[in-house]
Amino acid sequence: MSDAVLRGRLSGHAAGGRFQLFVVGGGLLAVVGAALFALSLTGEAADRAWQLFHVNWLYFTGLAGGSVAIAAVHKIVKAKWSGVVLRFAEAAVAFFPVSLLGLVLIFTLGYDHIYGPMQEQLHSMAHAKALWLSKPWMFGRLLVGLSALYYLGWRLIRADLLPDIADTAGQAEGARRARYDRMLAGFDNSEAGRAAHEARLHRLAPLYAATYAMVFTMVAFDGIMALQPHWFSNLLGGFYFMGSFLGAHMLLALTVMYAGTQTGVWNLISPKQRHDLGKLCFGFTVFWAYLMFAQFLVIWYGNLPEETGFVFARLWGTWLPIGRAVFLGMFLIPFIGLLGVGPKKFPGTMALFATVSLVALWLERYLLVMPSVTELDGPTFGLPELGPTLLMAGLFFLAYGLFARAFPMVSPRLAEITVMAERHHAVEDHFDHDEKARDFLPDPEVS
Repeated sequence: MSDAVLRGRLSGHAAGGRFQLFVVGGGLLAVVGAALFALSLTGEAADRAWQLFHVNWLYFTGLAGGSVAIAAVHKIVKAKWSGVVLRFAEAAVAFFPVSLLGLVLIFTLGYDHIYGPMQEQLHSMAHAKALWLSKPWMFGRLLVGLSALYYLGWRLIRADLLPDIADTAGQAEGARRARYDRMLAGFDNSEAGRAAHEARLHRLAPLYAATYAMVFTMVAFDGIMALQPHWFSNLLGGFYFMGSFLGAHMLLALTVMYAGTQTGVWNLISPKQRHDLGKLCFGFTVFWAYLMFAQFLVIWYGNLPEETGFVFARLWGTWLPIGRAVFLGMFLIPFIGLLGVGPKKFPGTMALFATVSLVALWLERYLLVMPSVTELDGPTFGLPELGPTLLMAGLFFLAYGLFARAFPMVSPRLAEITVMAERHHAVEDHFDHDEKARDFLPDPEVS
């Protein structure tokens, strides 16, 4: 197949998906969740509802930020294997406005329900710490930090979109064509202009990656550690943003399957690509376990009451089953399941272990937050907890689906690089020890 024919085929797939499941299903989940959430706020369970709103805000904010971080890292290292699937991670940028709105709701309507126990302890702290943890300072730094991160994230994704929009604008109609024309105003589509644009893209990527680490460290400190202000861990920030990065990879492993079929490029997502993604999921699973043990070990051998109390409350008594589930789902099950080559390449097993990991990550966020704020004796999940969970999940899928309908979900220029590179490997017989010729995209597959 010639490069021109391949590029034309990829351009045809770029804007073809309707993502009906995400748009309609996400909208329904959001409506049902909002109704249950509002109902819970009118009764005695308002504290429980807001606390779960906070848990879900931390979870889905992490997935969205981590997904854009995947795009940033791939730009930094100039990855070539992910050109077909990378846009499926970038689409999570659409959740950023929802995340900012959630932050505002947490620090206005939900503040007393979430940070009430912490407020009662401010009088016993040093003045500087009490000032640092006060509502105006905390809200101000989180709002500024997340706004800066989200601005950089959108600039990064927009910069990656523009060349693809220029390539596919001729196929767009109506409102989409008008949107494309507005975005392309001032875009230099010449060869020199594209080179300058690519250089700008590679400047934005490291900026986002560094800001992601700093801002999400702040989110972890203020959104988790501040809830139990006498406890502290310097590792918590890295634990949170790398856990979010792991979750984003697991989410990508799932969305690849649905988005691949929606856009018609599933046959271009080879076992080699799925294997590469699976290796990243496996590697960051191990890294999560390393961070978890490094944090636990220091607290254990230090044996200071202000540190051990946080861990003891979560790994003893009624909270212990959640702690065990987190360890099993975040490390043991995906570690054993993804240890071999086959489960990474086979969509069914990869989807299974990715789902287990994502559920366990939600339980980890739940475990980090709830023992610090709840008045209940142990974990409880009823309608007050279900409402905000469905609301946030629905808004995440809805935002993703609306992005997918608005912008090219396949990058013709990036996908072409991946497909041509795989075709070269298939022809030249350049295989790693755990890969076979059938794992790549030979020419008949793409013709």
